[in-house]
Amino acid sequence: MEGALTARDRVGIQDFVLLDTHTSENAFLDNLKKRFNEDLIYTYIGTLLVSVNPYKQLDIYSKKQMDIYMGVNFFELPPHIYALADNAYHTMLAEANNHFILISGESGAGKTEASKKILQYYAVSCPSVSPMDRVRDRMLLSNPVLEAFGNAKTLKNDNSSRFGKYMDIQFDIQGEAVGGHILSYLLEKSRVVHQNQGERNFHIFYQLVEGGEEDLLRQLGLESNSQHYSYLVKGQCANMTSVNDQNDWRTVRNALSSIEFDNGDIQDLFGVIASVLHLGNVQFESDNKGNAKLNNSAELRWLLGVSVQVLQEGLTYRKIEANTDEVLSPFTVDYATYARDALAKAIYGRAFTWLVNKINESMENKDLSRKTVIGLLDIYGFEVFYVNSFEQFCINYCNEKLQQLFIQLTLKSEQEEYEAEGIGWEPVQFFNNKIICDLVEEKHRGIISLLDEECLRPGEATDLTFLERLEEKMGSHPHFVTHKLADKTTRKTLERGDFRLLHYAGEVTYCVVGFLDKNNDLLYRNIKDVMRESKNAIVRECFASMESDNRRRPETVASQFKSSLVGLTDILMSKEPWYVRCLKSNESKQPGRFDDSLVLHQVKYLGLTEHLRVRRAGFAYRRRYEVFLQRYKPLCPATWPHWKGLPADGVEVLVRHLGYQPDEYKMGRTKIFIRHPRTLFATEDAFEICKNDLGKDRPAERGTVFIHFWIYINIETCWRGVQARKEKERRQWAVKVIKKFIKGYMTRGEAKTTDNSEYLVFVRQSYLNRLKNNLPKTVLDKTTWLSPPPVLTETSAILRQIHMRLLVRKYVRGITAQQKAQLQLKQITSAIFKGKKDNYPQSIPQPFVETRIKDINIKVLQMIRHERIKYSVPIVKYDRNGFKPRPRQLVLTQTAAYMVDDAKIKQRVIYTTLKSEPPACYVWNGGIQAGKEGVVDFSSGSESMVYKDRNGHLMVVSHATVAR
Repeated sequence: MEGALTARDRVGIQDFVLLDTHTSENAFLDNLKKRFNEDLIYTYIGTLLVSVNPYKQLDIYSKKQMDIYMGVNFFELPPHIYALADNAYHTMLAEANNHFILISGESGAGKTEASKKILQYYAVSCPSVSPMDRVRDRMLLSNPVLEAFGNAKTLKNDNSSRFGKYMDIQFDIQGEAVGGHILSYLLEKSRVVHQNQGERNFHIFYQLVEGGEEDLLRQLGLESNSQHYSYLVKGQCANMTSVNDQNDWRTVRNALSSIEFDNGDIQDLFGVIASVLHLGNVQFESDNKGNAKLNNSAELRWLLGVSVQVLQEGLTYRKIEANTDEVLSPFTVDYATYARDALAKAIYGRAFTWLVNKINESMENKDLSRKTVIGLLDIYGFEVFYVNSFEQFCINYCNEKLQQLFIQLTLKSEQEEYEAEGIGWEPVQFFNNKIICDLVEEKHRGIISLLDEECLRPGEATDLTFLERLEEKMGSHPHFVTHKLADKTTRKTLERGDFRLLHYAGEVTYCVVGFLDKNNDLLYRNIKDVMRESKNAIVRECFASMESDNRRRPETVASQFKSSLVGLTDILMSKEPWYVRCLKSNESKQPGRFDDSLVLHQVKYLGLTEHLRVRRAGFAYRRRYEVFLQRYKPLCPATWPHWKGLPADGVEVLVRHLGYQPDEYKMGRTKIFIRHPRTLFATEDAFEICKNDLGKDRPAERGTVFIHFWIYINIETCWRGVQARKEKERRQWAVKVIKKFIKGYMTRGEAKTTDNSEYLVFVRQSYLNRLKNNLPKTVLDKTTWLSPPPVLTETSAILRQIHMRLLVRKYVRGITAQQKAQLQLKQITSAIFKGKKDNYPQSIPQPFVETRIKDINIKVLQMIRHERIKYSVPIVKYDRNGFKPRPRQLVLTQTAAYMVDDAKIKQRVIYTTLKSEPPACYVWNGGIQAGKEGVVDFSSGSESMVYKDRNGHLMVVSHATVAR
């Protein structure tokens, strides 16, 4: 965007925020005109897009143009509706929140086309799989269908939307469009029965009559001539050279089939359209009593499969209560005409609602996982006609509410950005149109409440009594005036049946004639009863929902619309906003013509100058440090050609070198904020001079240096583009992998499917890798085997068995002959001691020694060698007197036990002379020599010790339990 500033005197400025004289309406208009004259129809106000209808085809909507804007920073390329659509989409994916795009402007400004361009862009740019193609096709094909049933030619536009439309496009986590939903607002049903001079009814009527197949028209009782139907000629322009009804008919038929309307539904839908046309040809005349009667009942036999007699009675009589009975009261011709038109409007209005619901069913996404949403709101703009009625009152009230929301969200967005960047926020003064919204909608005191009261009150309520009530309740309100309340000068511009509101966009005068009837929009009860008996499924379904009307009065049109706006406001407040403001360049739809006064009028009532004032209240320009430094780094020797520090530090060095004053800029956390556009203009002009002056000191090399400079810039730009595309592909791949992983996890307990197959492979690999690093190391390790996931339970058991066999095999192969002998001895020992000896388990790991015969004196060996020594062990001998310990050696031979003191044999005990052990002590007795008897007591305690006890016995204390 900054690069275009050099041509600003010729082509204007791409962003109005950079307009130096931003408070000047003339400067605003002049910038729009410069750009329009260069076929630059798009201009920004921050992230708001202003679009001027050129009334000619421009080559800026090709697939190539879509590719250029995909994934590009919002301000990196010239303003375009693709840039806004792309940034809304990528911001939604990055932040995982919901967004909406509000498209507004008056009839003929290009709102419908803007909505189509956004849908077409998403259809091409979003990731595409088979289900997405279905949703994409149905979203695109819903447009011609809704245009046929909801659009009409008006004085200002050949394809004017006569209803408000909000469409939600639902995206999954990968960014694929997976569903949609449409809400409609305030269909202009009065157009069915009346059109102003130079206007037409809804397109579908002419398409059916002029383009319908001969067999179909014969089945519906229609002729292929629009002039034969009263409802189609009120505006006296049934045939138009600028519209091809035959081609449009084929488009609508194909679209209905593609959206999967079945043949029965399509037949019933066209039956409804034909019935409205027949109903319009029903005429009444007065009998001699002044009551209405049909002058021809031929048309009634084509009406929705309803009995001619019953329908005739419904159109010429109404049910009234007389005492406890219901009787039929005859209509006058005027009442009968009113009843006929009310029925026609009700049938068409309810069929349109049915059509929208049917389209929603075809786009419904039944997957309950979380979705993000981009909403498209194509809503009527502010309307000011020569005669403004109830419809314009509702439309302008809607625009007041949206303007209020618009300013609130703009201020909120600005304040949040300032706070996020750590920049001080200064309160902004702006016109708060709450006073006008309250004037219209305030409970018990607003215009809508007074209108409803007048519709409901007993007695003869008329449009003029409603006006009197307004004068009584609102006479002192600064934004309300009538002929009676006005001063002499203003009174000349008002009729006696008018009231004038001072809207945020300017004054609008409303004629109260028809307000009560249009607000009531009632059907007589007997007509409702007739419709419920219709053979047409659509009519039966629509009127069945009205059964409660027999018990209570339905909500008025204004109250319904007010409730709808409250619901719409709640929807929009929960989403992040983007705006497209559409302007008409001229009233005559001539290419290349720019009507200054008309455009300025639209600029005012769309609140564009107010929005610009809010955006310019603080800093006109803000950019991320990386972007700003990348562009302007050649202007400072310290930052060119490469800055190696943090981008914020580089920007600080750069702006100081350029001489920015402290009050001209602020450094945020991630962005630089520049207060005045002239500061940016000076920077951009310096950048242009820098490019032209490269190599000036060496003229011969100037061209080469300049070329090298641009090669560097272009290579770097291309490289960043390549890296960005790679990053985008990597993220898309990551999203798909994560989504598959989540689905696999959710279905991991089920049989193998396409959803969980890859996840189960991952689970197997992960478990086996972890098991490989945590296998038991010995055959005795029975606890460290990892618990398997359910899918590997059987596999884990087999692997565990195999691994145990492997450990055993390795152990067995590693046993020596000596170890084998030890194990055989251990096996024998186990049979003897296991379960019988307390300390047996502790002895198991200790290997048996080969011999216990150690360190026997050679003299002793010579004396006892003939007895074959079996065992020897060091012992301690305690004297009888005083139990003094003395080291000795116990030697066991085949026939006797010897107590040896070094080279002397102190005692010899022959085995055959030993006696049984006493129960409480061991007594040395007999076998050696007679003498004094000694007693040894055994006990357990906290530590081992031997001492002479008080009873004179030798006390042996062990820390383990030992049998005496």
